[in-house]
Amino acid sequence: MADVNKRLLVVEDDIGLQSQLKWCFDDQEVVIAGDRSEAIAHLRRYEPAVVLLDLGLPPDPGGATEGIATLEEILTIAPRTKVIVVTGNDEHDNAVKCIGIGAYDFYQKPIDPTTLALVVERAYRVYNLELENNKLLQGQHKSPLEGIIATSPQMLKACRTVEKVAPSDITTLLYGESGTGKELFARALHELSPRANQKMVSINCAAIPANLLESELFGYEKGAFTGAAKQTRGKIEYADGGTLFLDEIGDLPIELQPKLLRFFQERSFERIGGRQEISVDIRIICATHKDLKTLITEGGFREDLYYRISEITIPIPPLRERDGDTLVLAKTFIDRFNKELGRSLRGFTESAIAAIEQHAWPGNVREIESRLKRAVILADGNYITPEDLELSDSLAEPIPFNLKQVREDAERKAITRALSYSDDNISKAANLLGITRPTLYSIMAKYDIKQ
Repeated sequence: MADVNKRLLVVEDDIGLQSQLKWCFDDQEVVIAGDRSEAIAHLRRYEPAVVLLDLGLPPDPGGATEGIATLEEILTIAPRTKVIVVTGNDEHDNAVKCIGIGAYDFYQKPIDPTTLALVVERAYRVYNLELENNKLLQGQHKSPLEGIIATSPQMLKACRTVEKVAPSDITTLLYGESGTGKELFARALHELSPRANQKMVSINCAAIPANLLESELFGYEKGAFTGAAKQTRGKIEYADGGTLFLDEIGDLPIELQPKLLRFFQERSFERIGGRQEISVDIRIICATHKDLKTLITEGGFREDLYYRISEITIPIPPLRERDGDTLVLAKTFIDRFNKELGRSLRGFTESAIAAIEQHAWPGNVREIESRLKRAVILADGNYITPEDLELSDSLAEPIPFNLKQVREDAERKAITRALSYSDDNISKAANLLGITRPTLYSIMAKYDIKQ
């Protein structure tokens, strides 16, 4: 993550522990404070991402009052700073109290450098994700892709395609599951185009009954049918000069498709009951969650219409395929709903983060938005739990940050997959993996992988 804040403030009055902690984090910029006033001065000067705070500070080294007061002052000055409270074995109640106040986590003495380093590293990651979120939210009103929160390579690729395609008038098909943000992408295509100052007219082909859709699109003349009391323009005419967005075009009735195909080809049409040819200048964007090629095979969609609407196709990946976006979206929504609903939730518990990362999100962004809104309303504590999200954390394991562990997991999965694919033929599996047989045997022994 770019520009990661690796500044750590250690608030500890014991000189021996100060040295030990500074040694533990020698790869970071460590600032030491021995009391509350010094801690607050360093907080204002260095703006650390993470604070390690010992509760037993002078003038109350045997209690927790000064430490708790320091915590409250830190969170007042820098509410996004992640404070890890360091406590003794008999201070569990005080640690829980600190979490309730807003501390990120607590750690019990004695100090184990490896474990504490992992806790601090996770705090850095959460801090910088929140910082990145804040930048995204601040830039939303200036961004041509307004409302699209994209940090994953998969979504950034789709956004770059939009930026390339938008200036042209080429007919564009947005393909993605329900809830992935197809309408937001359509809006971005319009806002980035030379037609941005004109109308964008939308119509959902699945939401209007088949017998009414034609009149909605093309309009009708007075007396064209029972109830047609006056001449009425359709959506296509209203979009003249701008953009027409046909959402869920996979649900377009088969009997209406020939007329729409002719319109796409000619950019002209007749109202229902009319004889006058009406020409329009519009950009056409379509969207669907259906597999149109399968519909063509089944006779539900015309092949010639498919090729006309898909001059450019932009696939929008589902949330489960967007690396790292789930947590970024969750943080964005908690900030939004905190403001909208008057709450002040500080974030998520570790188990909630794990559950968010592991959940498949079949409803995509719409589902995560809905769950976060409900969680912000129902949450009792300062942090959202898996129960607030109605997600199970029983099977959820946090995605590891240790690169060695990540590499080993990926290596193990690749070997298992290659052996399965090659029916346990070592030579074929080694060729698939691009390594020699002895190397494959060695790695299999390392991970205790049996044929």
